[in-house]
Amino acid sequence: MKKKIVVTGGTGYIGSHTAVELIEDGYEVILIDNLYNSEAEVADRIGMISGITPQLEVFDLCDQERVNNFFSTNKGIDAIIHFAAYKAVGESVNKPLEYYRNNLVSLLNLLDAMKLYGIPYMVFSSSCTVYGQPEKLPVTEDAPTRPAVSPYGNTKKIGEEIIRDTVLSDNNIKAISLRYFNPIGAHPSALIGELPQGVPENLVPFITQTAWGLMDELKVFGNDYDTPDGSCIRDYLHVVDLAKAHVIAVQRLIENRNKSNYEVFNLGTGKGVSVLEAIKSFERATGIKLKYRITRRRPGDIEKIWADPSLANRELGWKTLSSLDDAMRTAWEWEKNIRKKNRTL
Repeated sequence: MKKKIVVTGGTGYIGSHTAVELIEDGYEVILIDNLYNSEAEVADRIGMISGITPQLEVFDLCDQERVNNFFSTNKGIDAIIHFAAYKAVGESVNKPLEYYRNNLVSLLNLLDAMKLYGIPYMVFSSSCTVYGQPEKLPVTEDAPTRPAVSPYGNTKKIGEEIIRDTVLSDNNIKAISLRYFNPIGAHPSALIGELPQGVPENLVPFITQTAWGLMDELKVFGNDYDTPDGSCIRDYLHVVDLAKAHVIAVQRLIENRNKSNYEVFNLGTGKGVSVLEAIKSFERATGIKLKYRITRRRPGDIEKIWADPSLANRELGWKTLSSLDDAMRTAWEWEKNIRKKNRTL
């Protein structure tokens, strides 16, 4: 019998790519999404790629009654991969209460349901933002978590603490938090990818929308950081590589290969790339010259961070396979495909 996995935020960027990898690995997948920042059509695109269209349930995880109704009528769920959250750093600075309410209440409702309906495993979508601006680079899992520089980052830090405390109090629940760095790119089919509503908060969709002509220019937030070229440094990894890590984490839990009831892993390439280097990568991968302008720093941004992924390499047997140029190329193919299909987007 196929193992049954619930993917919350399943029509979102990372959730949809993870759903594809799960289905292709033989799992039964149920998506939950409120479609706040995604479209129901994504479930059909997952089906086009994988050959199986997953069940999609549309409701808000902050609605505890709806959560309980879902889990009471969908029996035999083996694990939850929890992506559903608001995720824009800049927006969270302006709307902190919305971020705390949405990201934490949804998590609490899921953990309550796990206890009530006997669901043993969770993989949590965490973030390198829990490290704040680290003193030592690259960052290992042993690095101290620091006061977050944004409410979004704080919801991930608090979320991890809630999960850890829940697991410590209940041996029937085991969890893995995956702290990932900066996912970019799209599925090589160009059928799913990152499609933010409104002005993009993340760099790569801003790059691709500028290249398509939706934006007049790309804004680079600051060139006076203590980095080689003055722009922020991040660790950019291909979203398909990231999705595969979630499948491995689920397998680890189900097969009882975890070394403790709560584990944490960094997911990144181990290489820091500046914003200006990322722009050059896109130009190199696509042959398109980007128009960009340096603007002032953005509130909530940290200066530089990249991962030490050696623990995930060793324990999960996972590592990134795609290059930065590969990721940029797939992001651009996705952008072109979605814009050509629907000129009104």
